[in-house]
Amino acid sequence: MRLELVKDWMSREVITAVPTTGLLEADALMRENKIRRLPVVENGRVVGMVTFGDVRSARPSAATSLSTWEMNYLLANLKLGEIMTRQPQTVAPDATIGEAANIMLIHRISGLPVVDGSGKLLGIITESDIFRMVAHQWRQVMEEESPQAYQHYDQGQS
Repeated sequence: MRLELVKDWMSREVITAVPTTGLLEADALMRENKIRRLPVVENGRVVGMVTFGDVRSARPSAATSLSTWEMNYLLANLKLGEIMTRQPQTVAPDATIGEAANIMLIHRISGLPVVDGSGKLLGIITESDIFRMVAHQWRQVMEEESPQAYQHYDQGQS
């Protein structure tokens, strides 16, 4: 089996935001594009990461004493630079999928910006991309071999 590289499985067209992007704009951007994470860039370099969960968490609680107008005002003025994860975990394009997956597991995150040596954003690799790779490899194996159940669980049982 070949070592799969991040650059071969990452998404190259990445929707990004800047630190001055408003929370409501970022929320709309993520919903419209059906994405769960948004790299925050300045001059093409990754400076932060905002997830759909971050956006949701930044909203006031339903139990707040703020009026609807006050909440809307606060939300309209909240910028991503205030809520983003600064200096997010990243990965190089020549890293293996295993290395990327390990970073995600260790840090309990579901995606990594792919950057070059100077921090320039090249793409993003997510758990969905890794699942896509696994499914692709599984389909290849199924086409090459006759499907048989894994025998490990059947050994020693009669």
